[in-house]
Amino acid sequence: MNDLTIGVGVVGLGFMGQTHVAAFNGVPGCRLVAVADQDENRLSGVLSDAGNMDTASARHLFDPDSITVTTSLDGLLACPDVQVVSITTPTPTHETLAMAVIESGRHLLIEKPVALDPAAIIRISDAARSQGVLAMPGHCMRFWPAWSWIRDRIRESDYGEVLRARFVRKGAAPDWNDAFYLDEEKSGGAIVDLHIHDSDFVLACFGMPQSVTSNGSRRYVRSSYHYPHGPDVVAEGGWLESADAPFTMMATIEFESAVIHFDLSADPELKVELAGGAASVPPAVSLSGTGYELQAAALIDAIRSDASE
Repeated sequence: MNDLTIGVGVVGLGFMGQTHVAAFNGVPGCRLVAVADQDENRLSGVLSDAGNMDTASARHLFDPDSITVTTSLDGLLACPDVQVVSITTPTPTHETLAMAVIESGRHLLIEKPVALDPAAIIRISDAARSQGVLAMPGHCMRFWPAWSWIRDRIRESDYGEVLRARFVRKGAAPDWNDAFYLDEEKSGGAIVDLHIHDSDFVLACFGMPQSVTSNGSRRYVRSSYHYPHGPDVVAEGGWLESADAPFTMMATIEFESAVIHFDLSADPELKVELAGGAASVPPAVSLSGTGYELQAAALIDAIRSDASE
């Protein structure tokens, strides 16, 4: 590999692991060099039907004959070309695996929630800082093209100050690992599987609130984020009871001189309603790529930038 081509290893090849492999495959400057999963059937490199990935045609995510395939993290870390490891295993395994990756001197991308115990998250963060490696939680929503554009408009006050912001993301519970996701003692429920993204995005847009009020349950929640001088921010969402419930992702951001509307199911996804009622599609907005791809690209760029200095 070129000195600045980053070798990637992925641990866990369920739905999220396959999603991460596909994301890294589309990022310049890196190459998948190793994968690990305890289930040998997942090491074939063939895309499964799990989750919501495009399975219209059976396609290969990787060639098992051209990379390191192993059933253990130790086997993956034995591959000298691995420079960054993506951990996409169930939450209870995260801390042990993350610590091993950090101690090996590799950079880390770890799916959310990093852990259900805040103390474990702090231990991982402290270890990464001590070792001098990057450790990035998988909060892909702040990288989603339309939401990233919205965040920039908020930060730059393009339409004046934000008065109110509403975010809604809801749908059926994940059906690719019921034993894990529906066991709140293991997964933490929708509040940390789904709603955590909305909280992260609110913080990315508006900073740390003075307080947060949440009503609901671990399955479905409505949170109000309190800022002393505004704006009024609410995020709502979770898993609906129907297994066939469609996924809904919407946002309304009310500025002093405009309102931004986002609806994942609409065409176009983004609209801006200007003062006076005129509506327009934002100019020069690229909605190509996914949050997973752009998240992976941000990590690879950070590693490459550090390596080139």
